[in-house]
Amino acid sequence: MNTRHNVEKPLHRNALRKFLGKEYFIFKRKLAWYSNSAIYAKVRSTSDHNISIISHKSLLLRPLKDVDMALQHNKVTNLKIAIKNITGVIIKPGEVFSIWKMVGRPTKSKGYLEGLILHNGQILKGTGGGLCQLGNLLYWMFLHSPLTIRERWRHGYDVFPDISRTIPFACGATLSYNYVDLQVKNDTNQPFKINLWLDDDYLNGELLSSQELENTYEIYETDHLIKQQWWGGYTRHNRIWKKITHKETKAETVELVSENHAIMMYNPLIENN
Repeated sequence: MNTRHNVEKPLHRNALRKFLGKEYFIFKRKLAWYSNSAIYAKVRSTSDHNISIISHKSLLLRPLKDVDMALQHNKVTNLKIAIKNITGVIIKPGEVFSIWKMVGRPTKSKGYLEGLILHNGQILKGTGGGLCQLGNLLYWMFLHSPLTIRERWRHGYDVFPDISRTIPFACGATLSYNYVDLQVKNDTNQPFKINLWLDDDYLNGELLSSQELENTYEIYETDHLIKQQWWGGYTRHNRIWKKITHKETKAETVELVSENHAIMMYNPLIENN
């Protein structure tokens, strides 16, 4: 019997245990920041990074069922504050880029508002909510580069039906200060720069370098499946692959990026009216 797509029914812990657990892991990550030998990337004022590696954008406001639009408008404010700490960062060879190392803890005193957060499949609100959209955008750009993904956390739940999806399912990166992070390391011999900005409709990002890459990158999915579990819920599955093609020789290599299993929080069956 093939059990690869079997997913256990989620457990629900009480509020005190969740709070204490979260603060423990936050403290543990802070200790790691000061005790490890990693050199973290930072914003630098000058650079000659004018070759675009990839650009991407994601819609700021989406019509989501049973979600207060005020939380999405607050998300826009939160993104504006967060990207000010990141845009212009240059990841030099050997350096590590960490979202939370650059952004810091999102608090009301910094101007962050209550936005949408997802916790164990529940739609909640919390200060700084909505920053996962930043993680999603950056992760998609990093996948199209030679940067090495050091830390990335998958969404364990598929909360909303696809709405104008332009990239494969499960190509995002969830965030929670500071121990659920997105980190990449520059193991190449050339630096990379990240630019981020908002316009009226989109969060925009661009990854740049000072020289052309020798490879191109394609991200695609296979084995997409929706399955009903023994406990009654539905789950969604796929595999994400990265095809690397050398520009001159056309030699190709394919790497498995991730195998994804997410609990669906909506009924995938559409009634025929």
